[in-house]
Amino acid sequence: MATLASRTETLRPSGLTPLLTTTELQAYYGVSNWTVNEWVKGDCPVELTPGGARRFDIAAVRQWLASHHATAAA
Repeated sequence: MATLASRTETLRPSGLTPLLTTTELQAYYGVSNWTVNEWVKGDCPVELTPGGARRFDIAAVRQWLASHHATAAA
């Protein structure tokens, strides 16, 4: 199984970034599946595969979290 770091290096020349699975996103942020589900309900950016699995662009999630926390603090 390829790691996120190895997938990132493979895609770097093309300018693409890997999409994370729910499990990878949970591990990246150290949160539970429930938390990720709540984020999705709160309009966290998510891509669906043709089979209906969720994939997350870490840059988009990071930006969403930053704006979400800024709004919550206001």
